[in-house]
Amino acid sequence: MPSDNNPSPRGHRLARALLLGTGLALLAGCSAAASSARPADAPPPPAAPAAAVPEPFASTYAPRPSADTAIVGASILTGTGTRIDNGTVLMAAGKIVAVGADIAVPAGARVIDGRGKWVTPGIIDAHSHLGVFAAPGVQGHADGNENIDPYTAHVWAEHSIWPQDPVFTKARAGGVTSLLILPGSANLFGGRGVSVKNVPAVTVQQMKFPGAPYTLKMACGENPKGRYGSRGRAPATRMGEVAGFRRAWIDAAEYGRKVDAYEKKRARGEAGEAPKRDLGLETLAGVLKGDILVQNHCYRADEMAVMLDVGHEFGYKTRAFHHAVEAYKIADLLAKEDVCVATWATRWGFKMEAYDAIEENAAILTKAGVCVAIHSDEQRLVQRLNVESAVALAAGRRAGIDIPQEEAIKWITLNPAKMMGVADRTGSLEPGKMADVVLWSKNPFSVYAIAEKVFIDGALILDTSDPATRYRSDFEIGQPVGEE
Repeated sequence: MPSDNNPSPRGHRLARALLLGTGLALLAGCSAAASSARPADAPPPPAAPAAAVPEPFASTYAPRPSADTAIVGASILTGTGTRIDNGTVLMAAGKIVAVGADIAVPAGARVIDGRGKWVTPGIIDAHSHLGVFAAPGVQGHADGNENIDPYTAHVWAEHSIWPQDPVFTKARAGGVTSLLILPGSANLFGGRGVSVKNVPAVTVQQMKFPGAPYTLKMACGENPKGRYGSRGRAPATRMGEVAGFRRAWIDAAEYGRKVDAYEKKRARGEAGEAPKRDLGLETLAGVLKGDILVQNHCYRADEMAVMLDVGHEFGYKTRAFHHAVEAYKIADLLAKEDVCVATWATRWGFKMEAYDAIEENAAILTKAGVCVAIHSDEQRLVQRLNVESAVALAAGRRAGIDIPQEEAIKWITLNPAKMMGVADRTGSLEPGKMADVVLWSKNPFSVYAIAEKVFIDGALILDTSDPATRYRSDFEIGQPVGEE
């Protein structure tokens, strides 16, 4: 005999029949009531407005507890083009409250002696692959390229990020407080990038920069054509790449028109079938609407000029060209178009399109009025972005281009924030902005400078004098480090 908790198949069928009969009766009653209450020639009732759809994969980032803090007596590079000697930075409730030479320190605030030291905004890396090409660099951690098709705008880098990547900690030791994590450059459309705060975390949502716009990673040049041409498919040439971009934007524009037409009908209360969501075209349509920022991997000057023309044809704007080692050749054009450049100083000649790289690139561009960032693109350089900036600064000076340090600090603070669409919240030491702050042992453009204290939203996340702040990811626990 079946138990009460395990009814027989016949019992299941009887129960389902009763439920189905009840449901049909209720449905018939509702239909009859609706039919009798509305004249036959009356128009159908307006469609009910759709419920608000929650943001997918929403940020759960919450600033850590912080104490009101004043760093006093330091040399300050504000990130706004100003240097203040013997100055004070005052932080409270996770925000910058005041910066200047004569700042009154409130009673009860923690006071840090900055005499002989330097303060800058937190360092920002505008082109990182931490977490998606995590350390150690084994195949099991190679999650940055959906390397199967040149059109992968549907993938999102945040779905690959491993927060336990130990290089996040090493980047923090280099003063890095925020990063733009991008997919790799194997494809024409590599997918969405995401901005993160560089805090210890278990989930990517806990790192996700709240309210930061999404970005789209695009790539032209040797990478896509080499990857797919070698497989006997398009794009095999640079002209094939541009044709592929144009076809995709045509499809995205049509998709956007269909979605807009449906939304207008819905707003008027008209019935209509919503277009089926297409994650890739949804991202591209977001670019065309101006909601998603384009970050374009592109080395050669001629290709950058072509990509600007593609943007003109379809009505989107490129936020930044990345790597862009030949950007100095079209500095005036980039300044006119208000397009930023994220580049290095020291990487040269590792492939043909990098052959004309020069260390003076950043200085030439800055002199021409271009927004420039020094980026990492890899795991070692992210720890020393201040030194890479010093190399670019020195190269410019040798060429007769004297960029002041108070301007050059923007290469790793305010300008990357602009590229990421978060310059209104971070990137400079201004009242009301996030208290992302670094106290350096020496001038940050010195190879000997150490980030002694790193604050993120006013919380002291790293203090070289306090072993309790020396975070180690779960992956590192149990592994020998140095003398331990």
